Amino acid sequence: MTATLEHANFTVSDPHATAAWMTKLFDWHIRWEGAAINGGYTIHVGDKDRYLAIYSPNKATTSGASSYDVVGGLNHLAVVVDDLDKTEAAIKAHGFKTSNHGDYEPGRRFYFHDGDGIEYEVVQYD
Repeated sequence: MTATLEHANFTVSDPHATAAWMTKLFDWHIRWEGAAINGGYTIHVGDKDRYLAIYSPNKATTSGASSYDVVGGLNHLAVVVDDLDKTEAAIKAHGFKTSNHGDYEPGRRFYFHDGDGIEYEVVQYD
């Protein structure tokens, strides 16, 4: 039996702002948006097969700790692109700082953090 990841759901401060940069930089679209659990709001952004559910609660709190130190924390999200250099230029032009570049078998990658401090890996496979 094979499983395919359909979506991930995580919390952001402003789902509209996050969806705006995701649609622009990753060429995704908004699949759905509306009221969500506990008075929050969710936007589903992605392609026809997979998406990210970006959720904002009615009242947000922060842990203040690194996600890498919290069991159950979100460490990073990864996206695969066709042109790593073009994508990195667009991400930088949007105002995000890229780091931790690496070549590894079978591809190349870099990371960046969004305005909420969420880490993203961007990878291109050879």
